[in-house]
Amino acid sequence: MAGNPYEDITSERDASDEFLRALKREPSPMNDAMRDGISFENLVTTLANGGESDDRYKDAAGEIARTVRGGQFQFVAKKSVEIDRVPLLLYGRLDVLKAGTIYDIKFSRHYERGKYIDSTQHPMYLTLVPEAERFSYLISNGSDVWTETYERYETPSILNTAADFIAWLKATGLMTVYADNWKAL
Repeated sequence: MAGNPYEDITSERDASDEFLRALKREPSPMNDAMRDGISFENLVTTLANGGESDDRYKDAAGEIARTVRGGQFQFVAKKSVEIDRVPLLLYGRLDVLKAGTIYDIKFSRHYERGKYIDSTQHPMYLTLVPEAERFSYLISNGSDVWTETYERYETPSILNTAADFIAWLKATGLMTVYADNWKAL
């Protein structure tokens, strides 16, 4: 699949194979980064809900917990759209929705400002929650905390990306694989 715009060319793994497995909804093994992210997010949630911890990352997690305390955790948002005669159900599970801001908690060993600028996550979530004014990534390496915020007015619509994706699936002959494996219930 040369020229796949959905590949991460900086990766040492086979992005095409990984993408095809995801398109077929084949489970992928949990790696250390995934485990660390889930563990850190759970720690933030525990602290935000008034719990305590002696975890080594409790100070950084506590800083994020103070920001998101009082928000709706794991808020599910859905929206039906049609692109090029293909019905789609856009879906997202937001880490936290609070007072017009969608927060996403990230654990990352390495962070550089602007890391998430090209992510499809904030355009998707801002499409799903039209009342939200902004999306903020709350990123930590366990000791430091960074915030990367994207305002609605500066965020491109996910619908353009979805249209490009549908066109690419059709052009590469993968539309049937997608349609067979990603049916909304």
